[in-house]
Amino acid sequence: MATSALNDANTDGHRQLENLNIESHRLLTTPEQLKARLPVTEEVREYVQEAREAVRAILERRDHRLLVVIGPCSIHDVDAAREYARRLKSLSEQPGGKPILANDPHLDDTFHIDEGLTLARQLLLDVASLGLPLATEALDPITPQYLQDLIAWSAIGARTTESQTHRELASGLSSAVGFKNGTDGSLDVAVNALQSVASPHRFLGINPAGQVAVLHTRGNPYAHIVLRGGTQGPNYDAAGIANCEQALQSIQPDPNIMVDCSHANSDKDHTRQPLVAKEICRQIVAGNRSVIGLMIESHLQDGNQKLTRGGEGLDYGVSITDACIDWDTTVTLLQDLADKLSDSLLQRLTIKKAAASS
Repeated sequence: MATSALNDANTDGHRQLENLNIESHRLLTTPEQLKARLPVTEEVREYVQEAREAVRAILERRDHRLLVVIGPCSIHDVDAAREYARRLKSLSEQPGGKPILANDPHLDDTFHIDEGLTLARQLLLDVASLGLPLATEALDPITPQYLQDLIAWSAIGARTTESQTHRELASGLSSAVGFKNGTDGSLDVAVNALQSVASPHRFLGINPAGQVAVLHTRGNPYAHIVLRGGTQGPNYDAAGIANCEQALQSIQPDPNIMVDCSHANSDKDHTRQPLVAKEICRQIVAGNRSVIGLMIESHLQDGNQKLTRGGEGLDYGVSITDACIDWDTTVTLLQDLADKLSDSLLQRLTIKKAAASS
């Protein structure tokens, strides 16, 4: 079979030795071309810069607020995403989501990525224009050149935290970045990632003109860990937080820890996310100073649904990946956090300033 395939691939009388399993090539719009079609306005530029500075200030303990990354696990419907963003604007917090929209906009495995990147960038511009900070997961080393100028916070997933490619990528991101602990719950890969991402790197990628290039990065000083539990169970309880603080002590004297309320921390039961947030709230009120943020998977409607080819028959505002809490639960959760944490978070800042001046 292999010999036949090689014989069929003859060109100019010679056997072809490469691209034997590549059916076709489709040229992609360059980052420069896409940004020229969908440019950042001065107003959006200011929003993004302010959002990034707010995140950095939280990580540096100059801002006492809790960083909440909340929104759909993934975005596949721009109308539902815009509605969610408009609702969230009234609560003045930030949405997020993996870019399924960018990779396969028609949800039919045709992967019209060029069209998807255009839709994704337009959606990000629309949401940023509302004055909302944007968060996403950095899934590959190419896409950030098209979208990163609109992102205030990025995540590296549990399955890619160990990837050297993603560590190199994160070292050059313009946003702060959170590394999730490994799927087994271990902290070592994430701690090692934090050390790696803070250093300069050189690696292959693309430049704004879409050309393959060797990228030289400065290193990203705003990387932190995200606890998401693992196969051994959740790691958001007081013992899990203390264990993470100890693991980070050698590289972060003032550890920055974000807690993912979903995934293994909720035993993959989306309805348990408010319980995780409630426990983190309790720890902060009790004096914890290392937890700086939460991740919450939320959408317009509760739960999730199976993806159908072409999106046929999908319910509006329901996730097609991880199950999410609905909008009413989201509002209650965020209001509860604000009510219970405002004094404790402000006290954190007071303690920090007092320690700095002593």
